[in-house]
Amino acid sequence: MTQVALIDDHESVRLGLEAACDRNRSLHVVFSGSTVTSYLDWRRFSDSPPADVVVLDLTLGDGTTIPENVRALTSDGSSVIIHSVADRPDAVREALAAGAAGVISKASPTEDVLDAIRTVARGELLDNVEWASAVEGDRLFADAQLSMRERDVLRLYAAGLPLKAVADRLGIAYSTAKENITRVRMKYIDVGRPAPTKVDLLRRAMEDGILNVEEGAGGG
Repeated sequence: MTQVALIDDHESVRLGLEAACDRNRSLHVVFSGSTVTSYLDWRRFSDSPPADVVVLDLTLGDGTTIPENVRALTSDGSSVIIHSVADRPDAVREALAAGAAGVISKASPTEDVLDAIRTVARGELLDNVEWASAVEGDRLFADAQLSMRERDVLRLYAAGLPLKAVADRLGIAYSTAKENITRVRMKYIDVGRPAPTKVDLLRRAMEDGILNVEEGAGGG
């Protein structure tokens, strides 16, 4: 069963999602509150494991910033879905760059929100209109300035091939493929979009159009 935390300073939104999750046998709400701090305090005092997925309001009223909230939750071990009216693309981009797994509009049907939670809980990328519109045309977000070779290595590696197989496919040495991936990671760090894991590299490749959704899903 997927453990879900709901963080939103609008109580009616939380109660509605909580009720919807309670009707779904695969989702269990372990926390419902208005701030990330209250969630982390609950974690610490209850000695509970991190929620599998945290559904987070884009902007909370406690003075915290979007990146710090997302990073606090992801570093704690949870995947984060931004639940937003999605009328601030710059804020959505900040959340995605900080490591959020995707964004779902508050105007979406409740079942779509539950589907998004299940998708992210499976470790899959959340591909939707809100994400695409937030990333589209944002050169600062997308511009890691990867070389053609780095893009080729990233595309194959992020699609699921082991690094040795990537090297064989491209006709280059394993050490060269490894060096390319290292440079890719460094370039993403330089533009504020770190990708420390292979899943993160998959997300970056899809965000930047290097890999499409079908290829990413096929890579396992």
